[in-house]
Amino acid sequence: MKAGTLFIFCLISLTSLAQTVIRGKVRDNKGRPLSGASISLKDTYDGATADSLGVFSFKTTEKGKQTLVVTAIGFKPIEQEYELTDNSLSVDFSLKEEPNELRAVVVTAGAFEASDSKRTTVLSSLDIVTTASANADVTGALKTLPGTQQVGESEGLFVRGGAATESKIFIDGNLVNNFFFSSVPGIATRGRFNPFLFKGTIFSTGGYSALYGQALSAALILESIDLPERSSADAGLTVLSANAGFQQLAKNKKSSFGLTYSYSDLSLAFSLIKQRQDYYRAPQNHELDMNFRIKTSKTGMIKYYGYFFGSKLGFRVPSIDSLGMQELFDLKNFNTYHNLSWRERIGKKWKMFAGISYSNNRDQITSEFQNETGEKVTVTQPFVFALKNFSVDSRGNYINSRVYLERRLKGLSMLRFGGEYNYNDDRTAYTAFDGTVFNQSVQDRITAGYAEADIYITNDIAAKVGTRVEHASILDKTNIAPRVSLAYKFGDGGQAGLAYGVFYQNPDRRQLPLQIDPPGFAKASHYIAQYQKVSRSYTFRTELFYKKYHNLYKTGLGTNGQEQLINNDGFGDARGFELFWRDRKTIKELDYWISYSFLDTKRQYLNFPMAMQPSFATAHTASFVAKKFVTKWKTGFNMSYNFATGRPYYRIAYDNGSNKFDVTDQGKTIAYNNLSFSLNYLPFLGNQNTKTFAVFVLSISNVLGQNQVFNYSYSYDGSRKVPILPPSRRFVFIGCFLSFGVDQTENAINNNL
Repeated sequence: MKAGTLFIFCLISLTSLAQTVIRGKVRDNKGRPLSGASISLKDTYDGATADSLGVFSFKTTEKGKQTLVVTAIGFKPIEQEYELTDNSLSVDFSLKEEPNELRAVVVTAGAFEASDSKRTTVLSSLDIVTTASANADVTGALKTLPGTQQVGESEGLFVRGGAATESKIFIDGNLVNNFFFSSVPGIATRGRFNPFLFKGTIFSTGGYSALYGQALSAALILESIDLPERSSADAGLTVLSANAGFQQLAKNKKSSFGLTYSYSDLSLAFSLIKQRQDYYRAPQNHELDMNFRIKTSKTGMIKYYGYFFGSKLGFRVPSIDSLGMQELFDLKNFNTYHNLSWRERIGKKWKMFAGISYSNNRDQITSEFQNETGEKVTVTQPFVFALKNFSVDSRGNYINSRVYLERRLKGLSMLRFGGEYNYNDDRTAYTAFDGTVFNQSVQDRITAGYAEADIYITNDIAAKVGTRVEHASILDKTNIAPRVSLAYKFGDGGQAGLAYGVFYQNPDRRQLPLQIDPPGFAKASHYIAQYQKVSRSYTFRTELFYKKYHNLYKTGLGTNGQEQLINNDGFGDARGFELFWRDRKTIKELDYWISYSFLDTKRQYLNFPMAMQPSFATAHTASFVAKKFVTKWKTGFNMSYNFATGRPYYRIAYDNGSNKFDVTDQGKTIAYNNLSFSLNYLPFLGNQNTKTFAVFVLSISNVLGQNQVFNYSYSYDGSRKVPILPPSRRFVFIGCFLSFGVDQTENAINNNL
């Protein structure tokens, strides 16, 4: 027994003497210790994990040539061969970062993004419908973000000194023409589409991707929802409208289809809330939308969305040119929009996207000069009164299609390239007071190709580099638009970004057909510097920008006495800075955000006789939005306060003596103030037995009834001017929305309704 014990003791001693100790440190490429890094001998069980200082140590009995493997999450692994002897081995390692989606910097200069994967960022669909001043309108909610202007007399997004026509809107990658309801004199119409149609929103106020073009100022990129979680039905009843719809999910959960119909009539609302316009026909609308979605593979999806809309309205307003007379405006509109898209993964590294959209819009407008009793009056002298009697039948057909491929490169780096085709066909029949009909027809085709790369050098440094090439048939010219963005992520989670881009645009279709030799494209160059820090609880963002305009379109007086395009020698610039802060944590159950924009802009375009601040732009704009849900009361309280300094207004008239346009009157409006409030009551919240769920809504805009002047209108001879005011001093909305089979109330709580 003693001999055996001695033999075992000697064997253990010899084995211990044969072990090799391997020790060292693991750091990243900036010299910082990598806690948790794994160090091991390949094809053995020998190894260790680095401590908080990056230090490791372990023993092995292996000898000869061995491979040491060092790995850490988010870093490129290292394999290094060593000769192991009885002596200890001391080695240090430096690992390079390997970009991954959880840790990597995101190139966002110029863009606000909200999606399923980035819910901590800015505005979701629920944010939109619970922003009190938005009235459940996508673009209304965006007006609480920095960069946008508070324009109340015309629809559209006015961004960083740009006109509404300089912002374009896309759904599932396809351009949307007529995103807003048809224009009405002195009234800003809202967007046509339901915010809950979309799961993702990217609002780029500048420097946007090369995938999109024909927008000098901004791009709003909306992504529609995929398959619903389950079948459902819903209905709604408000003082303005009634609606009902359903979504049917297949049993295998690979396809769905849905249908929604709504009817609205503002007669009751207008009878209770006095309007400044005298409506003889309050707005009446019929809307029908349908969709289907088919899952083609684990990652592939085909989506279709169709929209049909018909409306009519009519009102009278006092004539600014003749006291005691009035002017009638009557509008009938039919609009349809169809969007078909397909995305698919091809193999391990390729993705494909293809889409096509078609829209048709018809506006039938009648204008009449009437006496106090509503009878049409035809007056030919002065001639301005004769021009008040006319009708317009405007029809437009628009097609947009695109296809692009995306190839995953090393790490998170991507390459995408593709092409786009746009076709516009606008036809207008103008019938003058004497029955003379003037027909105009404009067709334009824009073809484009683009390529863009996301380049990740490390988790902390990334770039987006791309270019876009366009050819416009109506101009018979081609442009090349380079774009580049850089981003750097700091150790505390904040990131800085720089962006530069060139953007081109055709003349707006309301400026067509061209009466001169084809001019070139209008052009804008964007320069952006940004810093942001985003977490689940907080968002802080600040941005500096400079935008230089070249070749803006100028108008003059044609031989027929009408204003028309004469050249594109205009120019301008816009500069400023913006701040955005959102806080979901500091005050319990309170979500609020604050935005501020400073803008300094002038431009020489259209009939401007010199470089001037356009009437749709103001120097200072700010918003405060707050939302709190009180679970005990089952009620969400929402308020918004919007402020903007006064906007300039001008009367620009043609001077026959100097043969040029001149400013005959100018000034600034009063500051814009708007406090809005809404509440949402969920009576069945927490009731596990009900299959019907309801949300009651009360919304009041301009609660304090503050005076708001958007602009001024002038009589033909300039002797009178009247302010352009909101249709009513304040507006009240009351509604009830029901859902069957799907409890939407939990979503309301979880998303800080």
